[in-house]
Amino acid sequence: MTRIVGSDTERRRRMVRRLAASGRGFAEAYGLRVTNNPGSLFQVLYLAVLLARTGDVGRPTATARGMRDRGWDTAARLARSLAEDRAELLREYGWRGNDVTGLAVRLGDLAETVSQRYRGDLRRLRVAARYRPDRERALLTALPGVDPVVVDLFLREAQALWPEAGPVADRRALAAARKLGLGRTVRDLVALVDQRESERFAWLVGALARTDVENAYGRLRAGALG
Repeated sequence: MTRIVGSDTERRRRMVRRLAASGRGFAEAYGLRVTNNPGSLFQVLYLAVLLARTGDVGRPTATARGMRDRGWDTAARLARSLAEDRAELLREYGWRGNDVTGLAVRLGDLAETVSQRYRGDLRRLRVAARYRPDRERALLTALPGVDPVVVDLFLREAQALWPEAGPVADRRALAAARKLGLGRTVRDLVALVDQRESERFAWLVGALARTDVENAYGRLRAGALG
């Protein structure tokens, strides 16, 4: 029995090493850099807003890259854009229906609020929260279009830079962890990665989320057994 338990523990550790080996979180794997500067943090935030609106991943990530490439790479620049231009870009990337106009307006409201309240810099939100995770979450959910799901998606990436906010794993990452036998809770995942390594934990949960998105379970299981 001891040998079986030990074998399972090693299997899980081997799988965690494979998951975290890329050295990239979820956003970076899909083309958005995660660095501690105002533009990057705001791009991660609007990616989180887009991801929370749909179960699809390709459309939100492509849209976020499109917004960045359009020059809407900071809160101030997005706030200066026209709602009709934002709606046009959303349709270009496959968003349809009445939701397009509402989402375009909401993104503008978000940009304007971040610009006015934090001078376009979410690091000021962190300072205003006095580096307390509960206050960071409260101030984030006070922003237009940001709910607890969006906060989890944002902090899944930002915890690599804001270690006090972690450990954070969103629902998709936890679903992948359950399917791979790595545990059912954030605490289970923390037991497999040193919590002090906030960047590595962010890589792990990002890779888990990508595994679920790409349905890559078979490949990972095979690698962990090899």
